[in-house]
Amino acid sequence: MEFTLSRIALGLWRLKEWNYSNKELEMLVNQTLELGITTYDHADIYGNYECEKLFGNILKLNSALRSKIQLVTKCGIKPVSSKYPERKIGHYDTSREHILNSVNNSLMNLSTDYIDLLLIHRPSPIINADEVACVFEELKKSGKVLNFGVSNFLPQQFTLLQSRLNFQLVTNQIEVSILHHEHFDNGSIDFLQEKKVTPLVWSPFARGKIFTDNDEKTSRVRNLLYELTSKYTGSSLESICTAWLLIHPVKFCVILGSGKIDRIKAALKGLEINLTNEDWFRIWVTSRGQNVP
Repeated sequence: MEFTLSRIALGLWRLKEWNYSNKELEMLVNQTLELGITTYDHADIYGNYECEKLFGNILKLNSALRSKIQLVTKCGIKPVSSKYPERKIGHYDTSREHILNSVNNSLMNLSTDYIDLLLIHRPSPIINADEVACVFEELKKSGKVLNFGVSNFLPQQFTLLQSRLNFQLVTNQIEVSILHHEHFDNGSIDFLQEKKVTPLVWSPFARGKIFTDNDEKTSRVRNLLYELTSKYTGSSLESICTAWLLIHPVKFCVILGSGKIDRIKAALKGLEINLTNEDWFRIWVTSRGQNVP
């Protein structure tokens, strides 16, 4: 069966900061499910290794939720952490031992016996693609992980790992927003469209800058977005930002990092907005500060 993500996902990297009770978090998950969000994005390190467990608490209390959702998690980063005082510097680890340990910890913390999608969080400059491929195959065979992908990989890094696998990587999680065009410029989005791979997009609101920053670039883009909200009925800054991504033929899955249901609903309105081609380019040109050639 082909693996599919919901067009909008909920990112849990700030879950600890939300300070929700189990009841409040369960309510949020049920509300987002009703809105069509079924994909929930984690990483082992989020919240100093605590966010997965917070989410797992509600699955432990309500096991019926598990069959309704896709759990995504990531591994491969070892930050400096109070939980690991022996670490002197943050670094990457894509060894078999670390991936297996991370997956087993995630399974325990998330109160589940399988992960829908596992990603390598960052491309290590010393990644051993053969070793990663072997442990992916081991995890797939055991049923602990159903699908695999990467995060923040460039096309050649993606191709390297894919060349060692006998099944397809299903995503690359990358940062894209109206203010962040790196992956348009480096060929990643074209590459993923060529390979028919659905990208997961993190920070679709430019890490919140579109709402708060007042530098020249952000201010001129925000002013344009406000102008466009007058044109598209019922729209908002959130929905225009989301619509700008969703119109792309690569079929981004957009990760929302907010625990506020009103902001989530506002972003979801982007599914209903059909930006004109010209308005898409108005945002593009305004962000880049120069006309197309």
